[in-house]
Amino acid sequence: MSREAAVAAAAAYFDRGDFFRELARRVAIRTESQDAASGPALHAYLADEIGPSLAALGFAWRIVANPEPQYGPFLIGERHEADTLPTVFIYGHGDVIRGQDKSWTKGQGPWVLTADGERLYGRGTADNKGQHTINLAALAQVLAVRGGRLGFNVKVLVETGEETGSPGLAAVCAQERAALAADALIASDGPRLRRERPTLFLGTRGVANFDLSLTLREGAHHSGNWGGLLRNPGTVLANAIASMVDARGRILVPALRPPPIPANVRAALAGVEFGGDPGDPAIDRDWGEPDQTPAERVIAWNTLEVLAYRTGNPDQPINAIPPSAKATMHMRYVVGTDVSRLREVVRSHLAAHGFGDIEVGEVVTMAATRLDPDNAWVRFAQRSIERTTGAPPVLLPNLGGSLPNDVFADILGLPTVWVPHSYPACSQHAPDEHLLAPVAREALQIMAGLWWDLGEQAAALPRRPTA
Repeated sequence: MSREAAVAAAAAYFDRGDFFRELARRVAIRTESQDAASGPALHAYLADEIGPSLAALGFAWRIVANPEPQYGPFLIGERHEADTLPTVFIYGHGDVIRGQDKSWTKGQGPWVLTADGERLYGRGTADNKGQHTINLAALAQVLAVRGGRLGFNVKVLVETGEETGSPGLAAVCAQERAALAADALIASDGPRLRRERPTLFLGTRGVANFDLSLTLREGAHHSGNWGGLLRNPGTVLANAIASMVDARGRILVPALRPPPIPANVRAALAGVEFGGDPGDPAIDRDWGEPDQTPAERVIAWNTLEVLAYRTGNPDQPINAIPPSAKATMHMRYVVGTDVSRLREVVRSHLAAHGFGDIEVGEVVTMAATRLDPDNAWVRFAQRSIERTTGAPPVLLPNLGGSLPNDVFADILGLPTVWVPHSYPACSQHAPDEHLLAPVAREALQIMAGLWWDLGEQAAALPRRPTA
């Protein structure tokens, strides 16, 4: 009974094909949460696949209906060994993006797991069925090597609506706060920095979406007769946006800029390089906040983007001044940015720059989160991964993208440590989604080592405050 035996067992589970067979069953269930008819498949994924798999590991589990009844259910599972032991919270989502069946060029389509060289093709292999399958399988290997004990408690939450914005997740976590109480979240989603670099991330940037629109008159008017006499809403709106973000992508509205980058966040990002893998776009080195590295710009800073812009008829332009223009704006923001008054801030800024007639739409947000990189759970995970792989993992204080991590950090009050098992070119959300076999095999070993170390070091890890 040793750590080495648990890590070897995880590798053997992959090598003898058990991982492939288990993931194949899960990929075959068409859990497309954007399809209104997917309800039975979403329920079956939890009730017929995940629940029995957890029961085999000694978990009690139950299905929880979504408070928003048009969306899929949740599964809550618990394996309790002792009140004196720490409890880890594992999250995953069983729903996937639409299969896009006719657009696949590799494998056998989205619903049949297919190996082609080092790639395992199938919808959900990377996002997120493959990732939570790795974590639960590694747990099983440690249980077997340890003779049926882990040395810690586990709670599991699997949702079926992440790809539609996690409707009901916050309400369920608030409703089930006592049942989901734990000492830390350790879960997996998203990509590593690169395929060969095991990675930790501790939160996510937040998102704020809003529209800017300007309507100056009814109907278009001939540019030869009226050009120079009528304000062009497309031109006005373009200049309004330019007052908010400059030609290099630097945010010009002080209230939309974050506080200075904390020293330990800057230190964690030192030497981290983005891009460079086959298929990655070339990074524009002179884009974004001056005097920051690319890693700091995408992880530790705010960005304001134009996602869409429309004026006139782009498909069939005519020689006329259009009556209106509209832009969809998108801000990624880090912890410390106050977005509670974002609409008011943007309105005031535009008015001060002579654009008071531009309408600012309702703002839709997802909160930003970031665990302190010096947190004891982070240091524990770093040491464990380095022990397994022989090299320290990349530490990203937060992802550049977004997950519903605010639910776990803010509602459940958990330190959040994410260990992603995919890689940037996995084609998630696109045809030909795949998981890399060598990454999956290494991830099984990493997680087996991490679960083993958690059982060994349980007494030294921080616990949640008790009433």
